[in-house]
Amino acid sequence: MLWFIYRTIRVRSLPHYTPSQLNESLRTRTDIVLLDVRTDNERKHGAIKGSFHIPLHQINRRIDELKKYAGKEIVCYCQSGNRSVSAALKLKKHGFQSANLTGGIGAWNFEMGR
Repeated sequence: MLWFIYRTIRVRSLPHYTPSQLNESLRTRTDIVLLDVRTDNERKHGAIKGSFHIPLHQINRRIDELKKYAGKEIVCYCQSGNRSVSAALKLKKHGFQSANLTGGIGAWNFEMGR
């Protein structure tokens, strides 16, 4: 029970974008980068244009690759929005400014008509 409360508090500490909010922010801001944390196989089926890819299970060992994005907001996404929360929390723990795409690429494709 305590773990659930702790995780809920941590998740609420993250910014969360709906697909339409993220789309608008991508059009008006230059300080946002998109990180796809899905598996290699999932990414083969499509990705959000301009995103880069580090699967969730590789984030800790590839954290140095993200240093070039210091000072930018790294918006994480996965298929449905669950793994991306874990990724965003890991990035936050390492000192990055991170956020989550609510509903993942599934919601993005639905709202953007793809």
